[in-house]
Amino acid sequence: MTKELEKYGLPEDELFARVDNSVFDSEKIMAPRYSYWHSVFRVFFRKRSNIVILSLLGVLLAFTYIYPLVVEYDKYANLMDTAAKHLSPLESIRQFGFNIHWLLGSGAAGQSTFDAIWFGSRISISLALICGVINLTIGVLVGAVWGFSKKVDIIMMEVYNIFANVPYILLVAVLVMILTSSFGTMVFALTITGWLGIAYFIRMQVVIIRDREYNLASKCLGTSIVKIALRNILPFMTSIIVTIAATEIPSYISMEVFLAYIGMGLSDMSLGRLIYEAESAMVTPGWGFEFWSPVVISSIITIVLYVVGQNLGDASDPRTHM
Repeated sequence: MTKELEKYGLPEDELFARVDNSVFDSEKIMAPRYSYWHSVFRVFFRKRSNIVILSLLGVLLAFTYIYPLVVEYDKYANLMDTAAKHLSPLESIRQFGFNIHWLLGSGAAGQSTFDAIWFGSRISISLALICGVINLTIGVLVGAVWGFSKKVDIIMMEVYNIFANVPYILLVAVLVMILTSSFGTMVFALTITGWLGIAYFIRMQVVIIRDREYNLASKCLGTSIVKIALRNILPFMTSIIVTIAATEIPSYISMEVFLAYIGMGLSDMSLGRLIYEAESAMVTPGWGFEFWSPVVISSIITIVLYVVGQNLGDASDPRTHM
């Protein structure tokens, strides 16, 4: 050994070092600090495509909520001007000059299609966000207790078997037709049973993990079912909840557009209402921009919301944080 050390010119201290035995140091656990949400955003922003999609979502939301605050919009401002109606983008620019308001042409009342879309998007996206928050909150809380309590399970299964067999879109359409077609009515119709499907899905996920050792130990120690569901189970389902939100919120925009297209939507100027009013322009030569502009914008909004939600749900899975 000594010859080998002399060969490489290494002192004996380089290979061997005395380590003192310390009771306090042996109890220390060295590990890197872990922050769940810091890891979520680190994984999410690792993909450049997510940054692009999130930037696009920011632009859409800015036009949806900020643009209507700084722009005055009057649908009937050019009603008496026959030369301002049903214009394509090029014809609008020739008529009114190059301006952001006329990038998508004009409608049947001579109004700016571009302005109408963003004023309508504010109503549609607000409806989707409010319905999403209500249905997710009720669905997640009820589903967590539903999956953990066998007494609640017996009652809720009967409720689910009754209402789940009623077509959701038919129930919403009937409620809107019976009541006034207002924003509040639409929120009520979309949330009266909209949370039930979410609760059933959460219930199935809870059933899978409710009998794990730490949950059984908490139950033996006298911890209430509600506290076990909220503290032991739901924190492990963050990625699942985010994924559900990614599918639910865009679906409310699509449903509002569909109901308005068949004449049962909001009376307010939403995206669905714009598409409904421009239905005749779809088959009229030269008027297509009135119909396809809100269709394309609503499609882009739903797709971007869905993709951002799905990617955020993937990043919320702790298994991707390694």
